[in-house]
Amino acid sequence: MAQPKKVSLEKLFKTTQRKQVKFMPGEQAVWKEAKGIKQILPFLGPAFIAAVAYIDPGNYATNITAGSSYGYTLLWVIAASNLMAVLIQALSAKLGIATGKNLPELCRERFSKKTSVFLWIQAEIVIMATDLAEFIGAALGLYLLLGIPLIGSALIAAAGSFAILEIQRRGMRSLEFLITAMILVVVVAFGIQVFDAKPDGHSVLAGLFTPKFEGVNSVLLSAGMLGATVMPHAIYLHSALTQRRIQGTNDEERKRIFHFELADVIIAMIFAGAINASMLIVSAAIFNKNGLNIEDLDVAYHQFGHILGPFTAVCFGVGLLFAGLSSSSVGTMSGDIIMQGFIKRRIPIYLRRFITMIPPLAIIIVGVNPSKALVISQVVLSFGIAFALVPLIMFTSSKKIMGSLVNHRVTTLVSWVIAVLIVGLNLFLLYETFFG
Repeated sequence: MAQPKKVSLEKLFKTTQRKQVKFMPGEQAVWKEAKGIKQILPFLGPAFIAAVAYIDPGNYATNITAGSSYGYTLLWVIAASNLMAVLIQALSAKLGIATGKNLPELCRERFSKKTSVFLWIQAEIVIMATDLAEFIGAALGLYLLLGIPLIGSALIAAAGSFAILEIQRRGMRSLEFLITAMILVVVVAFGIQVFDAKPDGHSVLAGLFTPKFEGVNSVLLSAGMLGATVMPHAIYLHSALTQRRIQGTNDEERKRIFHFELADVIIAMIFAGAINASMLIVSAAIFNKNGLNIEDLDVAYHQFGHILGPFTAVCFGVGLLFAGLSSSSVGTMSGDIIMQGFIKRRIPIYLRRFITMIPPLAIIIVGVNPSKALVISQVVLSFGIAFALVPLIMFTSSKKIMGSLVNHRVTTLVSWVIAVLIVGLNLFLLYETFFG
């Protein structure tokens, strides 16, 4: 019988991407770890796709509002949310690696049919709210940059989102490169804005390391910021992106795979956190400093042009456009995974994209303020976090499900504290919205 054949991680990765490496009869793939930087390259990508959900246009609306209204005060909320996101996305990635299944699939297997259907319905509502933010954001970016009416901009954004879906059909690696490039464009855009805004360093540090609120409205806004940062659909998606990417044949290999995927998560979340923090910092340094309370993104765009010059305004618009286009494809992917996982049904991805475009198009046609719609969408998202997070913690804390990758007791404890905090904030938000 032929000896097992050692292949590189890149080739092992290709076998999971339907580009099969050929072996002689009786041979099989055995892990062959690369040297230096090459050993991590096959693992980079899933977290960057998930990270797009953390920098979608909904973040623009909440972070710009927070910075203009409260200065640097709520910067710590972004930092805390990003730390939570690192842990949550790491758990989701680990679930896919350990089980070879995604979170919705495990929910369908472990819960009753009624529970799975309920989870599917609420997840689809979350996807609608997500798509609302992403689609309106991309349309608004085109409108601000080119002066095309919102309806026309929305149609162009729709064509762009379909183009990204077509790239996805060419393979996940192509999509990962495209999404990563788009994230880098947003990073550069906000890097330029921060440089032009010249924020006060001491105030930035105080905002980062001094947790506090300024009245009930700041707490409500913080809940919206949390909803804009820790995204439910990204929790579902990440487990699907890692479940069959590179499959380990034993516990040792799965642990090493998770080790590299954790690096992917940390790198991607650093980028996402820096972008979110930059949004608030720029808003605080420009708008709050000048006594401007900005809640509309079109107003923010024009004020950037008025105070800092046209180039900075263009950077803001470009960042908004790229964030909207990239995150729209991620939302569509998540919806496909959610439906297949929870109820074992699928519809063509282009049909799903078309259906999810209807609500934001209707809002644009009716004339609802796009920025207001973005903020409302983030509040809706905050309610969906618990329904994704609680099952995730339950499953990753089970040795029967996870094997050697089961959560450490400290990890489980911290995860439940985060879940309780999120649920508590959501209940407070609900009470204040309807009875406050």
